[in-house]
Amino acid sequence: MTTLRHAAGSLLVVGLSGTELTGLERAWLKLVRPAGIILFRRNIADASQTRKLLNDATAFCATANLRCVDVEGGTVDRLRDALAPIPSAQAVMRAAQHTSEPSLIREQGELVARGIKAFGFNTTLAPVLDLALPASANVMGTRTAAASPQGVTLYARNFLAGLAAYGVVGCGKHFPGLGAGTLDSHHDTPTIHRTLRDLNREDLAPYRELRDELPMLMVNHAAYPDTPGGARPASASAYWIATLLRKRIGYRGIIFSDDLEMGGILKFLSIEETVIAAVRAGMDLMEICHSPELILRAYESLLHEAERSKSFHNLLVMRATETSAKRGKLFSAAPSPPLSISKFEALRSRILRFNEVIAKAQPHAENTIA
Repeated sequence: MTTLRHAAGSLLVVGLSGTELTGLERAWLKLVRPAGIILFRRNIADASQTRKLLNDATAFCATANLRCVDVEGGTVDRLRDALAPIPSAQAVMRAAQHTSEPSLIREQGELVARGIKAFGFNTTLAPVLDLALPASANVMGTRTAAASPQGVTLYARNFLAGLAAYGVVGCGKHFPGLGAGTLDSHHDTPTIHRTLRDLNREDLAPYRELRDELPMLMVNHAAYPDTPGGARPASASAYWIATLLRKRIGYRGIIFSDDLEMGGILKFLSIEETVIAAVRAGMDLMEICHSPELILRAYESLLHEAERSKSFHNLLVMRATETSAKRGKLFSAAPSPPLSISKFEALRSRILRFNEVIAKAQPHAENTIA
């Protein structure tokens, strides 16, 4: 039977401070028992050290836990120093279009999957499904694969197939779309002035098309004031999560928040208000990537609200039970065994050769992203 404390902790995915687990982290991990761990470049020195850190940390986690890392390729690639850099989504998409070889995209997904498995991870927070629109070019850079919904869908479908071939879980992001955003949600709440009609026709189309292929989906911290969502960030909005994503699109996978330490949400709500609003809105898992203080405040606020409100208590336990079942289907496999030195070096060489292939296949025209 799920206890209230286990239910609250099992809705959190948390970050750590360094390359080894500290005594303080052991203490609060044992208390919280989160659903999983996310690591960043600050946590990753090499494959052996990363595996030990993941094993040590997930020993305190709920069963069927997430071992997350951000490897999109290009500018967001937490393994670029410890393994080899993966080319960006935009570069791979351009190469695939120029050569009429969408298999290049699948190969990118396969290499990402093989790379993160070598370090002990089971999840990459990719692919990006945002449109490559001029408004967000300075913020998103080469993270966006294409300007059209059809191009984004083509890229994501092939990338996800590459991940799935090696048993790695992907996470589409950033619902309902940051393509028209001009601000970085790490620092501010982007206000995106697109109507629901515009979003339905363009930004939301990949989510509808890939509804049954996305095991996880990340919700962003932007606000869409020209829609029924109003000024509330999507990550705390019942309209975007419960009404549009669950009911209208019919998505049944795991709904995952962007990092709740970002200014995009904390400038709008406190961490206590955020996690309660997110659970009420329909969020399955909430990501807090660094601060033990914020992790503990979030955890305690969920407990306090559940003790104060019977309806929230029931909702919290129900969400934890449902999400636990979804995790069980996706994350029950044990980590793959470590690679030998020769196999690790062979993988590194394979990624470097793939970089060369992508670089050589780049078209000269600037406006080829469709």
